[in-house]
Order: sequence, then C-alpha cells, then structure tokens
Amino acid sequence: MLAAIDVGSNTLRLLVGRVVAGRVVPEHCQRQICRLAGGFSQEEGLSSTAMERTLSALQTFAETCRQNNVSEVKAIGTAAFRMATNGQSFARQINNLIQFPFEIISGEKEAAYTARGVLSALDPTPHCVLIVDIGGGSTEFVLCSKREVLWSRSLPLGVVRLVEAHASLPSLQIQIEQMIAELKEELDSVCRSAGFELIRIPLVGTAGTATTLAALDLHMTKYNWQRINNYVLPFPRLQYWQRCLAPLSRTAREALPGMESGRGDLITAGLEIILCLMRHTHSEALTVCDSGLLEGLLLSLQNSVKL
Repeated sequence: MLAAIDVGSNTLRLLVGRVVAGRVVPEHCQRQICRLAGGFSQEEGLSSTAMERTLSALQTFAETCRQNNVSEVKAIGTAAFRMATNGQSFARQINNLIQFPFEIISGEKEAAYTARGVLSALDPTPHCVLIVDIGGGSTEFVLCSKREVLWSRSLPLGVVRLVEAHASLPSLQIQIEQMIAELKEELDSVCRSAGFELIRIPLVGTAGTATTLAALDLHMTKYNWQRINNYVLPFPRLQYWQRCLAPLSRTAREALPGMESGRGDLITAGLEIILCLMRHTHSEALTVCDSGLLEGLLLSLQNSVKL
C-alpha cells in the first residue's frame, strides 16, 4: 500500500491507495483544515499555533499509515513552507515527528505532480488543457499538451493569504485582476509559440475551491470524489454561486450542503480567482477534478512514472 501526504497552506490531506494500470485506486482518504498559513508574518513566518495544529494532524495521519500497512509514503510541503522564514526548521520538526521523509517542493514540481494526477482522472483526456490549482498560500497554473507540461506558473494568490491581507472584497478583486491580467499576457505568448489558441483550451480546476463549488452545486451531503471528477460548472452557474455566497456569513455558508467546515470565509476568494481567469481566457465552463497533487504524488512512487 502506498500513501501521499500534502501539508498544504490551508488543508492537510492524506491519500492511501494503489496504482493500477496508470490510475490511482484510493483505499482511504483523510483531510483536516489546519490553516498552516493562518497568522503568517514576513518577519516570523509560520505561527506557533498553526504549526501545533499541523503537527497534531500529522501524528494522526502517521498512525493511519501504520494501521493501513503503508509500505512507502511521499509527504510534501508547498507554498506556506516556501515563503516562510521558518519553513525549513518546521520541515525538520515534521521529519523528526513522523519518521518518514518530508520534502518542501518547488512550485514547478508541485505543478508537475498536480498535472499528472489531474490527467490520470480526466475522461476523455483533452489534447490541451489549462489546470488551475487554488491553494491556501498560492495558486498554480499549468498548461499541458499531449500529457506533457508545457508551462507552469505559481502566483501568491492563495485564499488564506488573500482573505487575511484584504479587509474588503473590492481590494481583493483588484489584486486578483492585476495578477491574472499579467498571467494572461504570458499565457498568450506561450500559446502563440506552441501554435495554440488560448480561447480553445479547456479549463480544469482541482483542489479545495473547485471541488467545494462542485459539491455545492450537487447539494452533496456526503462527499463523493467519483461524482466530482469531470463535473462541469458553466460560467453562468459560477456567477450564480458568487451571487448566492457573497451576502452570507461564514456560518451560513458552512451550513450549505457541500460546503466543508473551515472553508466558509475562503470560498469567495477562490471563486473570484476562477471567475477572473475565465473572463480573461474566455472560458465557457470549468471542469472539476478531485484528483490532483495527491494522486500525482502516489503515481510518482511507481517506478514506471517519471517526473
């Protein structure tokens, strides 16, 4: 049995499973919102309370791996570790605690793992695809063609960072608009060089914002990843959810079927990123994929899979 652990800026996730014919077969999934990037400061980095929450959850995950007779684990940290002055020292704490390797990966590696996981689950697999992975500390954008990564970019548009940095929605929207507009120029250049038209490339969303929006749209009282994979959210439907969620309190949002506890104050920031990206790329719909970084990590444990 294999396992992958993603110590994200907002959510800790564990996937235990097997790889069969190039696809991940999940056996056990576990997640806990610890908001590692919460209370982050440029001077001190990760807050002590956020690190304590994270270490406690990791102990639980490590015990789950032992109970499931996991033979190999790949555990990684992403944006929160990369941007924190104490990220490396916290990674050493984690290594001492869980007794299996823990690695802080680059934005480029994160994009590559995510792309591999997403492409393993899309049906059918598009010739070209633009993947957006919205996290707590950053958002990854990955352009793929023929199952290969052509281009990727990591932007500091994590939902935890955005919510904590902006007191009002308009100021948050200004930052998102500026960054996505610059990204669009770079994407246009990459697509022209590769002989593509950006307007014709399907958009796929993975990670918490996208999967939560799909679960909301499905009124899902019990999360089911199989119904989430390849679920399509048209642009007008996403605008509908923007109108519905904006006036609600965090508590009211988290009372909705499909909304994960601990995500109520973050969902609108993630939705703003998606809608802004769709406007700039003229995308008519977002295809949602539950598979992503964790599945890519699990696939990388197979000797036949190369990164």
